[in-house]
Amino acid sequence: MTFWDKNELRDPKVGAGKTVVLGLQHTFTMFGATILVPLLTGLDISVALFMAGAGTLLFHLFTRGGVPIFLGSSFAFIGAIIGAGAAYGLEYALGGIFVAGLIYLLMAALVYFLGAEKILSFFPPIVTGPVIMVIGLGLAPVAIDMASTNGGGEITGTAWLLALMSFIVVVIVSVFFKGFSKTLPVLISLAFSYVIAALLTVTGVAELIDFTPIREAAWFGLPQFVMAKFDLGAILLVAPVAICTMVEHIGDVMAVGAITNRDFVKKPGLHRTLLGDGLATSLSAMFGGPANTTYSENTGVLALTRQFNPTIMRIAAGFAIVLSLVPKLGAFINTIPVAIVGGISIVLFGMIASVGARTLVENKVDFQSARNLIIAAVILVLGIGGAAVPFSVGSVDFNIHGMALAAIVGILLNQILPGKPEYTK
Repeated sequence: MTFWDKNELRDPKVGAGKTVVLGLQHTFTMFGATILVPLLTGLDISVALFMAGAGTLLFHLFTRGGVPIFLGSSFAFIGAIIGAGAAYGLEYALGGIFVAGLIYLLMAALVYFLGAEKILSFFPPIVTGPVIMVIGLGLAPVAIDMASTNGGGEITGTAWLLALMSFIVVVIVSVFFKGFSKTLPVLISLAFSYVIAALLTVTGVAELIDFTPIREAAWFGLPQFVMAKFDLGAILLVAPVAICTMVEHIGDVMAVGAITNRDFVKKPGLHRTLLGDGLATSLSAMFGGPANTTYSENTGVLALTRQFNPTIMRIAAGFAIVLSLVPKLGAFINTIPVAIVGGISIVLFGMIASVGARTLVENKVDFQSARNLIIAAVILVLGIGGAAVPFSVGSVDFNIHGMALAAIVGILLNQILPGKPEYTK
């Protein structure tokens, strides 16, 4: 298969060695969220890491290697997995996820035959700008929770100090560093902050890192793959979540496009990104992994570093697979204090929200228009406020919430309110 525009997003000044380091940075970025889903649902962590890497490579295969996106464990399916797991067993919840991936394929076929323009007509800048903002701002509470409580629920001064340290290092590297090091704010911040935390722990000043998991972890181990099983009840409970995550997928693809100044909806095509995401989800579920989704954390790194070479994401995928086979490396990354990641996430998630604001500015959306104000206001409040609409089909309960709900309502308002989106001259 021929890669389209192979060098279009590649910086010629960045050689192979530096590209590998950039890939490692994306691996550190995705790690915490990717393993959190299996921790909450009872799925195997190593399988989740392996399938995140394999799914990302599969996505890049079907998008012809041209879209700088990483696929990691989807949070949207957590409630459905827990519910279906309790009622039917985790293997049957995996069957539901497998079918959810197939729903992506149906949507990809619709996009292919109807045309991306038909889909894009539902996503003018007055809708996409606020939706992209919601992607970043909707994650803001997660960043603050990690930064202030170290992920444990109780606010501590130590957590804030660690978060502040990692935040300052990211800012200093991004603003004041020159050359290649300027593209590594996340990696440099993680390394510096971890060394400081380790020194404070070793000297007895503060117990910030527990090194026991590193000592006890094996050097090599195969993930505990399990095969998905199928039951109609479990499928009806889990698969419909795909309706929400497909909206999120479109929003993420457009966010990455806004960051890179490329129209990925047209080239390589929204049908290809949906196909890659859906197949990655079905592959993951078939062998015991969670649903995959486009990762906003890595999108934030793209916005921060301005390094868009898709090869970097494929290298990150390779590292994820290695981590799944070397438990000791995974244990090492897992010892990074959550507050350090929280401090970095404040910048990353904020960068995504800033891209949404830039979309509104660059398209000269007229906010003296009551129509535009209403659409943007509703999307922002529903998305950031965590609104949810529960409903039932027979005995099966569903829940549309967050960005998916905000995007759906925004699309409907844009179609229902009289007039067309108004822009300044």
